[in-house]
Amino acid sequence: MSELVHPKIISGNSNITLSKGIASWASSLSRSQIDLVKARVEQFNDQEIFVEVFENVRNEDMFIIQSTSNPANDNIMELLIIADALSRSSAQRITAVIPYFGYARQDRKVVPRTSISAKLVSNLITQAGADRVVTVDLHAGQIQGFFDIPVDNLFATPIFARHIKKKIKSKKIICVAPDVGGTERARALGKLLNVGLAIVDKRRPKPGQSQVMNVIGDVKDKTCIIVDDIIDSGGTIVNAAKALKARGAKEVYVYITHGVLSGDAVKKIKNSVIKNLVITDTIDNNEKTKNVKNIEVLPISALMGEAIKRISNSTSVSDLFK
Repeated sequence: MSELVHPKIISGNSNITLSKGIASWASSLSRSQIDLVKARVEQFNDQEIFVEVFENVRNEDMFIIQSTSNPANDNIMELLIIADALSRSSAQRITAVIPYFGYARQDRKVVPRTSISAKLVSNLITQAGADRVVTVDLHAGQIQGFFDIPVDNLFATPIFARHIKKKIKSKKIICVAPDVGGTERARALGKLLNVGLAIVDKRRPKPGQSQVMNVIGDVKDKTCIIVDDIIDSGGTIVNAAKALKARGAKEVYVYITHGVLSGDAVKKIKNSVIKNLVITDTIDNNEKTKNVKNIEVLPISALMGEAIKRISNSTSVSDLFK
């Protein structure tokens, strides 16, 4: 195998702004200009997706940047077709960089006769020609095992910790998991901040609705930091914030990696008791959030650019989080 040189980055249409940011960071880290590979990724009138790569990629170390966010199916197909095009163009290695991995919440059968869609999508990505996957804060860590290729699952927690230390001056902070399943994530942030942990125990009467039942832990007169991986409709987080305030919390901040923000989620957040919602730019929400004062977007391009550099140089990615 010939020696790998500087990585080449190609982007789908899901989040061009993030792709350009990652390329810029990769350039600064490698001390050489890395531009997005020129390509045509578009839909025909009948909604079929067409990809044409305009540059030679033979024996190149290729990185595809593509979140599989809404419209999830179109973005997945773009990713698969780009990977196939690169594979058929003799790329040496193809890494699918998927900042937000759609279908991750369908990681098991919760009722009979349903698909495990996360596994199906994993199979498709592998069969399309990907040799490696990089993603951020998978909804369920075991999804890494759905792939038969290496998976690097990056974490936004250190980015959140730095932001909290810089922006929130309260000396009485507590990290809060919005449900029992998010306890490990909240504990990890609490460890970085050296603060305690609380848990919101909720029941979900039907899909898309959540009802807060109880708060485990003392939040009275404290600044609460709710941390989670995904905010979708916003109901869970808004109800959790209400429950915390009802139990005497001084302020409620929310830190979430992936801002799906479907339906009227932005309106719910805007009108809620939440002091500030902080999300990353794994999903392009510029239009949704640009006029909302209590929603802030943190860039994740530095983390992803560093991961790409380390993969290309065959050095440790996990050391980023030590």
